[in-house]
Amino acid sequence: MVDDFRAAFQELIDASVAADPQHFPPAVHKVYTLASQVPAAERALALEALTPLLTGDHAAPGITADLSIVAGALVEMGTDPGPAGIETLRRLRTMGKGALVFTRAWQRTGTDAPPDPDTVTADDEQRVTAHLGDKAPRATMCWWTIRRHGLAAKTMLCHSDVRAQLHADPDLHTELTDLSEQLGTHLPEFEELGTLLAMDATTTALVLDRASGRAFRVRFDGIGDNFQLHTLLADALIGPQGRGLDGERPDPRWVSAFRDGEPDPQAHTVRGWWNLVAHDGTWVWNEGVPADIPTLDGEHLLVLDELPYPRSWNAERRHPLVHGRLEVESELEAEEAQLWWKKVAPTEPALPDPADTADATPIPEPVLADPLPEAERVRGFLPPEPGTETAPEPAPAPALTDTAAAPPPPQAAPRAVPEPAPEPAPTPQQSFLPPLPPGVSKSSAWGPAWR
Repeated sequence: MVDDFRAAFQELIDASVAADPQHFPPAVHKVYTLASQVPAAERALALEALTPLLTGDHAAPGITADLSIVAGALVEMGTDPGPAGIETLRRLRTMGKGALVFTRAWQRTGTDAPPDPDTVTADDEQRVTAHLGDKAPRATMCWWTIRRHGLAAKTMLCHSDVRAQLHADPDLHTELTDLSEQLGTHLPEFEELGTLLAMDATTTALVLDRASGRAFRVRFDGIGDNFQLHTLLADALIGPQGRGLDGERPDPRWVSAFRDGEPDPQAHTVRGWWNLVAHDGTWVWNEGVPADIPTLDGEHLLVLDELPYPRSWNAERRHPLVHGRLEVESELEAEEAQLWWKKVAPTEPALPDPADTADATPIPEPVLADPLPEAERVRGFLPPEPGTETAPEPAPAPALTDTAAAPPPPQAAPRAVPEPAPEPAPTPQQSFLPPLPPGVSKSSAWGPAWR
């Protein structure tokens, strides 16, 4: 089986470099079929061999986008990303800049939203040509492939090693964050990408418990939202198994689901413990992320206050491929804790005084524990869950005419992102568009269907 997989992967690489439309789709299918039957170490070697093609220097843009999806599928099977992880992010930066050129040109030539990347037509390219001139084909190609690059990047960012490599390159991290904010106004995939990029921006917090007056420093990793943070804090702090705070211990199945386990249908609904509050008395919403917690003297400071009303949420990670972790580093001495309490706003009533209703802000409804959709699998390369399909899977269509499956809606309310300021069209001396390989812009094999 290993020899068959190696032969299939070599066919994939050969078809990619040769831009062979007859052999590339079946080679992709064969690699995927065999990949799950070989050891992870063998897949890792194949992924390493694939990495040079992810730079975009050896294959056409459409092929590179599909190879990024193949790389993401291998990682979802449990393969270590290795160098392919950071290379996928670098390619996203390149193609993302071109995609932004397309969207800005689109906005300058009309008032409607840009077309879905998978349904771009010749008329769409012609429309931006009025603003971009001969840069239009490259910009349109970037927009056409951007969803695939974004989906692959999401998978890579689910691994802590890739996130660590990214944070070692602050310029790349900043550029990808800016891209995700701007592209997220058009494509939901990039809203989720933004949360992954922000995941490691905050990894510590100072937690003050109002009821006991105690204070703790905690460190965490892989926290996708404050629902997850809230639950893991309860596990770390409550009862004799934690740090002795009063309260009911969380169900171990909830904790497992927020760390690295699968959600348990019999223990799906978490019941909250506290109202999370910032040092100035403002509420820290469970729907947010740890990076939203305001800082005081350089510390992300979180106060655990009495619940104003019951709250509940689903016991499942926002990013299922990301494993969550939280631990208490230390408890502050009583004297140091008191110094922090002096800087914190006094407690507010758990519920507003009925006599004081002027300009009262209505209290939001509790979060309902409705079942959430399953996380999207990268471009359909992973098999369906057992029992979800009865018909055999059809043979894949040519990779470049496939339409990517629509992503699941994000679980947290997206933050509003300001519209990007208009920028002048790129000039020959300052172009953000990646070069196309010779002949690609006129190729019917590896360009969009209209080319």
